[in-house]
Amino acid sequence: MAGGPVVPGAVTRFAPSPTGFLHLGHAFSALTAAEHGRFHLRIEDIDRDRCRPEFETAIFEDLAWLGLDWPQPVMRQSDRLPVYQQALDRLSPLTYPCRCRRGDIRAALSAPQEGAPPAGPDGLIYPGTCRQRRHDQAGPDDVIRLDTARAFAMLGLDRLAFRDQAIEPDRDQTLTAAEFAAMIGDVILSRRGMGTSYHLAVVLDDAAQGITLVTRGRDLLQATFIHILLQRLLDLPTPRYLHHRLIRDEAGKRLAKRDDARALRHYREAGATPDDIRRMIGL
Repeated sequence: MAGGPVVPGAVTRFAPSPTGFLHLGHAFSALTAAEHGRFHLRIEDIDRDRCRPEFETAIFEDLAWLGLDWPQPVMRQSDRLPVYQQALDRLSPLTYPCRCRRGDIRAALSAPQEGAPPAGPDGLIYPGTCRQRRHDQAGPDDVIRLDTARAFAMLGLDRLAFRDQAIEPDRDQTLTAAEFAAMIGDVILSRRGMGTSYHLAVVLDDAAQGITLVTRGRDLLQATFIHILLQRLLDLPTPRYLHHRLIRDEAGKRLAKRDDARALRHYREAGATPDDIRRMIGL
């Protein structure tokens, strides 16, 4: 079993970004999703500066080579910008424009404390510098952040909880409002030049595709609390989650797209078969 008990009748998905070639970790994630239910493919192409048509073509080729198929047409995030804008408009009473750059945030977090600034699933934990700014004060390069403390208060919640199908399936994963503020902070819902963010788009897309089981790596476990919060705010269903193990290199480091030597097409060109790939990733 790739990542935990099979969930009968589940609708699953694999949602890569066409910013590089798929590697062994992607193969594990896609095959895990396909093993656990009716498999959908989604192209997460909101980062228009980094996405390339040749990488998207390679995604289709590599997944088909692995023996996977999926319903057509494939959902692309670049086609859904109006949907994301509608959600942003709905959330506007709980959001604010932020003009801080990463260096500003790092500087604010580094003094007076010592050591590396705290980081969470959305990057550096934002200190709230722009929290009192209004939308009519927004500049063209501002991002839009969710005031998460106000969001918890509006929902009347003091904590979020979900049960993961692979990690302690008999025990809830929980995060209080105070822990959310300390470990995640005010997340970005719209980034410069994108019109949305990963967190907002993935929640809306999962609901639109009727996804009932989200299978993904354990590095995204903490981000699930962001997604559940957004689901509550937008009255969207919360799917079940299964955070599978990560594929790592010989040094124990998680594979990334910069690990081009692990790209599936390189293995294909060297004569590997899909069964060879499955053995490499422990399936």
